[in-house]
Parts: sequence; structure tokens; C-alpha cells
Amino acid sequence: MEGAITTKICAITNGISQDYETSCKVLKETGVEYAELQEVNGKRIEYATLDDARKIRDLNKAYGIKVASVTTHAFVGIGVGGIEVGDAKYNEQMALLKNGFEIAKIVGADYVRTMCFARQVVVFGEDGADQWVSGGNKSWPKFLELFKPIVGAAKEVGVKLIVENGFNGMLTSAWTFRKMKEDLGEDAPVWFLWDPVNALNVHEAAYPDAYNCIRKDLAHLHIKDALVNTVHSSVKCVPLGEGDMAPYLKGLADALRADGYTGCVSLENIYRPKGGDFVDGYRIDIETLKKIFA
Repeated sequence: MEGAITTKICAITNGISQDYETSCKVLKETGVEYAELQEVNGKRIEYATLDDARKIRDLNKAYGIKVASVTTHAFVGIGVGGIEVGDAKYNEQMALLKNGFEIAKIVGADYVRTMCFARQVVVFGEDGADQWVSGGNKSWPKFLELFKPIVGAAKEVGVKLIVENGFNGMLTSAWTFRKMKEDLGEDAPVWFLWDPVNALNVHEAAYPDAYNCIRKDLAHLHIKDALVNTVHSSVKCVPLGEGDMAPYLKGLADALRADGYTGCVSLENIYRPKGGDFVDGYRIDIETLKKIFA
């Protein structure tokens, strides 16, 4: 029904604690039912064993927690010019991603995240910029070549694959995700894990511009807030609603409700107040997030 409040509130657990049971306790205490697994008990989730996954599953059952996403870092930070499909580095990352697929089955997660390699600052150039600035416009076709087997691997095992835009990734914005989806084919089984703060670094307006670009492909949403200064190459974390995301939050929340969005809005807690710790930051921001989005 249009306008229904269907959004699920979620949190990345290592933004609370590296100890997973501690995170479960805090999630339950703060009324958050969905967890996003990125790092658990001191290691990235793609390095977890299947026994680790079964322990996570048992804790979830004990605390009434559901897993929204197994958020791996597979293929993060690797330049597209320095890797080839099938080489040792590629196979290593693919194996980590596939381990994430198996973990997702055990913990009952809807989605598994892959990352989008490392950013080339200028990807598209023309009228001379193609030669002198963007490296011959070679990085985007190479990125697509590298990404196709990732999509194929997820499709083969029936996993819902999501890819996130990043400050330092080939997908820097909602616009670049939309271009990737168009170039792969609209029927490509990959959906968007959107982090609008990450796209502030390229001055993309989260709402309405970015949202309208990816609304039909949006599967999962990261929310945090920051002050981004691209000239100084700096980012300062601030409480939700006090940074550069502030002008977009209400419009975005209203649009999600109007569209009947049924995915998760996940707090990516990276804010640590002065004199406090990350749990203090979580407790501040989760209440603000619930007021805006739930």
C-alpha cells in the first residue's frame, strides 16, 4: 500500500562491538531486529568459517535477530588494471565471496555484498581528456569484464548480489551504479547497496537526484552522516542529521515510504563522540535514524 511504513531498521554490528554477542545484546536493548554482518569477532565476515556462521545463527536465535546482509569486502581496493579474471588474486577474492554465499545460507541473509574494485579518479574522458586524463577510457570496460563473473557466480547459487558505491571504488555514486546496470543489461541480477554519504565526495545530491536514479534497483541502504571536504581530502563524522546528509534525510525517508520500500535502512555507525566510544555514537544515531525512517 502506498505510504505504508515498511522499512526495516538495521545496524552494522561491528559499529557497536567486534564481539558479536555484545552487539546482539545492544541491538535487542535498542529495539533493532536486523543485523548486518561486516566484521564479526575481529575478522571480516568473508574470512569466517562455516562453524563461525553456525554460532552466529545460534546467537541470532537466542536474541531474536535476523540477518539482512552478509557484507563482504571481496574485491575491495584492487585496481582494475592490476587484476585479470582467473588469475591468483581474482580467484582468491572470488573464493572469499563464495564463502560469503555459504555463510549467508547458514545465517539466513537475504543479500551478499561485493565491492567494486578501486577507483580511478577520472574514468570517462573526451576531446583529448581520453588520452591525457582518463587513461584511454580503458578502466570502465575492464571493470565490466571483471564484474560479469561475479554476477554469474551469485546467479549460479541463487544468491542475491548487492554492490556498494564507495569513496574509493569504481562505483562512486548512484549514477555510476545505474550506468553499470545499463551496461551489464537491465536483467543482470545485481542490486544496489546505496551509501549516499560515500557519494557526497563526488557532490551527488542524495535526494531527489540519486534516489530517482536507482529507486527500482535499491535493495539495501547505509545511513551515516559526515562533513565532507573534497578540497582538503577530509571527512569528519558527526551525529546523524548534523552533517552534509541533513538536507536530504526527510525527503529520502518520505520517498521510501511512498514507494513502499521493504528493504533495510542500516545504520553504519562510524561516529565516535569526543570522550566516548562507538557504542555511545550508536546509541545517539540509532534513535535519530528510527525517528526519521521508521
